[in-house]
Amino acid sequence: MGDHKAKGMEYEKTAENKLNTWAFFGSKYEDAADLLEKAGNSYKLSKSWDEAASAYIKLASCQLKMDSKHEAAAAYVDAANAYKKKPDSQQAVKMLAMATQMFEDIGRLSMAAKHYKDIADIYEKEEDFGKAMEYYDKAADLYSGENIESTSNQCKLKVAQYAAQTKQYERATQIYQTVAKNSMNNNLLKYSVKGYLLNAGLCQICGKDIVAVQNAIESYQELDPTFSGTRECKFLQDLAASIDEMDVEKFTEVVKEFDSMIRLDQWKTTLLLRAKNALKTKGEDIT
Repeated sequence: MGDHKAKGMEYEKTAENKLNTWAFFGSKYEDAADLLEKAGNSYKLSKSWDEAASAYIKLASCQLKMDSKHEAAAAYVDAANAYKKKPDSQQAVKMLAMATQMFEDIGRLSMAAKHYKDIADIYEKEEDFGKAMEYYDKAADLYSGENIESTSNQCKLKVAQYAAQTKQYERATQIYQTVAKNSMNNNLLKYSVKGYLLNAGLCQICGKDIVAVQNAIESYQELDPTFSGTRECKFLQDLAASIDEMDVEKFTEVVKEFDSMIRLDQWKTTLLLRAKNALKTKGEDIT
């Protein structure tokens, strides 16, 4: 490991000497870039993440001197990956933001989308859901523009997940409904439609407008004629009925019955608990 770091330092020092010399036609930048890439790789092998990131940032600068934006962006991504290993998420985001800007400038929009998603993933791990939604949204737009709809949908679903988690139910509902509609004509995606419609319905239920919930369930059956015969549809109908009757016990039994057949995940359980508590409060207010 020590040998790798020493090699990295040697490569980096030689690169700096190259940059400090005078040369024709910018060849010093080519030579320095080659040495800095070797330095970065050597530092990575020695797990010297700060040094690796620094070498890749210098490499990006050399590539920009040669007007090679694609290679510069790739170097910033390498720097970001080194910072992630350190870990230093703030610097990783900074490097990825520089890379995405360059990829957008040269029209490599799918690459920009990929790294917007990487930024979103970092914020997600840090539980900064507002920032995570912002960057998943940017990634989704770019992926959609490049007709990479499956990955665009994945990003949109992340936005919906955290929108609901942060009680932005209308936003979440709209996304789930849109993704469900867009998936209907895709043989690979349409099997997931009932799950998207269930999630949309649960967001509607948390919105506390029972008429909107009932109307939504009807519209879901029109969107997907097969939805009517699913457990997901019956679950939403039974939940809506229990809310309409303000029957907390019935609501609880409906949830238990569904959970015994199809295991509820933490996200759904959280939304259902919110809806149940709202139903309890509404019942107490009336009595």
